[in-house]
Amino acid sequence: MALKARPKSLDDFVGQEHLLSKGMPLRVAIEEDSLNSCVLYGPPGCGKTSLAEVIKNRTRNEFKHFSAATQGVGILKPMMREAAEFFSKVGHPTVIFVDEIHRFSKSQQDTLLPYVESGAVILVGATTENPSFEVNPALLSRCRVFVFKPLSKGNIEVILERALESSDITLSKSSFDEIAEISGGDARTALNSLDEAIKIAKLKDLKEIENIGDLIQKSLPRYRKHADEHYNFISALHKSMRGSDPDAAVYYLAAMLEAGEDPLYVARRVVRFASEDIGLADPRALNIAVDAYQATHFIGMPECTTALSEAVIYCAVAAKSNSVYRAYKESTSEIKAHPYEEVPLMLRNAPTKLMKNMGYSKGYVYQHDVKNAFLMENYLPKRLKGRTFYHPTARGLEGKIKEKMEKLWNKFKKWEN
Repeated sequence: MALKARPKSLDDFVGQEHLLSKGMPLRVAIEEDSLNSCVLYGPPGCGKTSLAEVIKNRTRNEFKHFSAATQGVGILKPMMREAAEFFSKVGHPTVIFVDEIHRFSKSQQDTLLPYVESGAVILVGATTENPSFEVNPALLSRCRVFVFKPLSKGNIEVILERALESSDITLSKSSFDEIAEISGGDARTALNSLDEAIKIAKLKDLKEIENIGDLIQKSLPRYRKHADEHYNFISALHKSMRGSDPDAAVYYLAAMLEAGEDPLYVARRVVRFASEDIGLADPRALNIAVDAYQATHFIGMPECTTALSEAVIYCAVAAKSNSVYRAYKESTSEIKAHPYEEVPLMLRNAPTKLMKNMGYSKGYVYQHDVKNAFLMENYLPKRLKGRTFYHPTARGLEGKIKEKMEKLWNKFKKWEN
């Protein structure tokens, strides 16, 4: 059914209006047969392969289809050589559509480069993976990237209506809505679900499908733990916790875990978040995050979901401070800029007589021998005297730490307000 519903022309194409509305550059290039090498990047079932078929029907150039998922470089190389020979004789390029181009390694993608560069080949690559990471930079620099979006619910419904035109079975409005909803913007999933429902309806001698949920199995949320969604969802989890939104945070947590993400990976990221974005504003966050990691390690899925939810929600509602993270970052920058600073003699241990004679430990005062166990002293290398790397905020417990540091160090050190 997916193949039958595939558009034959741009006017039949559903979705990607931001790219294919009248007057848009990609549409104009296809209509005028002036398309240059490009990469079509987007989730499954959003129309990348369908658009390649439209290009095939529209172009006057030779068009060849190649799937990196099922065919090897051994087939692609002679295809490229033929395109080069044809170009040298006739002067016309060959359009080669490489589906799932990300399946090729960077070195395999190098095969395409000289032919694209010479103009013998107009490459149209399709990928569900981020081209920034999966396509050879040299090849990518010679291609324009067109970003495809998941199809809207309305787009899916139009495609379903077209698919049903030749069928004697009808769908109720609620069934249309349900397929559009569970497809997640993937036309292929929607059409396969419809096809499955129609087959079952025919077996049951039904003329109308009123409740499609009774006939098909609902799909899991679209989340591919080894693809872009892996990074997008963990980023969304981090930003939701940082934004103090426990509802969004636990939603993204559930989306990852229910789709099969490694719970220990999520737990490690929460531990990092607790120290990077909360730090000393609420030190309990790190304890809770580590405890959640341990619980996840001990009991695994699905029992660990509540421990992880507890940690994620706590991190979301906790006071926020990145001063610990900034302290380490600033210290690192200083060390890289001046890597040869020596430890002051006063701070060096002197276990031998020679070391004592060299001045090791000279002048050091054991802090517990003085009042309040504090003596104002410079512990940094001489050049950095008075320098501050840790700038506590006034949020949460860190506000009290800030007050204490300012009182202890008085004018010796200065902190940002």
